[in-house]
Amino acid sequence: MPYYKQDKPFVVPTNDGKLIEEHFGYTTNEKALSIAHMIAPPGWSEPYQTPEFDEYTLVSKGTKKIEADRDEIILTAGQSILIKKGTRVRYSNPFNEPCEYWSVCLPAFTIDTVHRED
Repeated sequence: MPYYKQDKPFVVPTNDGKLIEEHFGYTTNEKALSIAHMIAPPGWSEPYQTPEFDEYTLVSKGTKKIEADRDEIILTAGQSILIKKGTRVRYSNPFNEPCEYWSVCLPAFTIDTVHRED
């Protein structure tokens, strides 16, 4: 078949209230890239990481905070950003509303290549 229609994305188990629906990536045997839809609840944050992949993020609703090296970036609905591989980065939602966004990672996201700090 020359196409693959994704109508049942893989819901990544989390324990921090964040919804992650991976449409394409290792869960679909795609290693070149991953595409995920996410909703981060108010107050959500994750540890710093230094990934081995480029990550494109497009915010569709709400606001997201990104700390990249020594810079603090605030993205709002309709804005996007590229974080280059090897950048020490931390994503969070310290705001009072959920943040809905899409992420594309090149190559695909894996827990072994994200290098989250403890």
